[in-house]
Amino acid sequence: MSTAQTFAGGHAADVPARPRYDVVVVGGGAAGLGGALALARARRSVLVIDSGQPRNAPAGHVHAYLTQEGVAPAQLLATGRAEVSGYGGEFVRGTVATAERLADGRFRLVLDGGAAVEADRLLVTTGLVDELPPVPGVAERWGREVLHCPYCHGWEVRDQAIGILATGPMAVHQALMWRQWSDDVTLFLHTGPEPSEEEYEQLAARGVAVVDGRVTSVQVTDDRLSGVVLESGHVIARQALVVAPRFTARAAFLAGLGLEASEQEVNGVVIGTRVVADPTGATAVPGVWVAGNVTNLTEQVIGAAAAGVRAAAAVNADLTAQETRRAVERYRRDGLAHAERGREAPAAR
Repeated sequence: MSTAQTFAGGHAADVPARPRYDVVVVGGGAAGLGGALALARARRSVLVIDSGQPRNAPAGHVHAYLTQEGVAPAQLLATGRAEVSGYGGEFVRGTVATAERLADGRFRLVLDGGAAVEADRLLVTTGLVDELPPVPGVAERWGREVLHCPYCHGWEVRDQAIGILATGPMAVHQALMWRQWSDDVTLFLHTGPEPSEEEYEQLAARGVAVVDGRVTSVQVTDDRLSGVVLESGHVIARQALVVAPRFTARAAFLAGLGLEASEQEVNGVVIGTRVVADPTGATAVPGVWVAGNVTNLTEQVIGAAAAGVRAAAAVNADLTAQETRRAVERYRRDGLAHAERGREAPAAR
């Protein structure tokens, strides 16, 4: 997806239009746009910093998103950006290189191009990077016939010949899950562990074939995946291949704030890294919230958008509480000053 396509529907600048915002949203995917929309509607000054490289760019469509089923990722983003812009939200192209907290508690972000901007609060929605198995041809077919999420792509490859590339202990679970979408599923043991006797029985009962040996590449015919090539040279015809990427949170710039990603496990298996947060998205660093795949590695697009809105509400509530405290301090100070002036005034004769 080109940058021009990504930023269609919103007018992104190369540098921020102003030096300071109530909230800077880092990341312009579904989570970031959902949060920015809620904050802009709350009459907050909002800047969205977006690299224009969404995780789902290789995919042709977004699925399981109520009222937006089958929409192209670029169109979903363009519509979201236009909605945010309509409420005064602003956009800038780029990535955040460094982040620091200033003496007054605000945050200062420096972009890769050298521009800097300050914010009272941060909402980080930078997503994750899919680290794919190092099998030749897999990366080139990623998001097309090389897949990982059955709820995102299962319907599109229903009844096709599906392969499961085992690289970890979750491979049997994947094979049994994808069996829901096709009765022609083959598990390639590749570098994964040997299934247990119970797992072999489960696979046999569901009619899932198991193939030993390493996979050395995928075969492509007429720009479509057509087979899986084994180390022996044998090719097994497949129309889709399921892999298990390692999900790595895009959060390196947060190290300057003392916030680093931690490993996330599913059923005792590490599937990647994420920024830990509470249910509202609040992190261990006051003033910093996260939403979407940067904190929940298995979140789908519609869930990421909802998480962005939820975090935005928490951010706005936090800003409101701060503004109220300051208003009370001014009120008390002004009242005390007024009382002092009253005592100092000469008595009327």
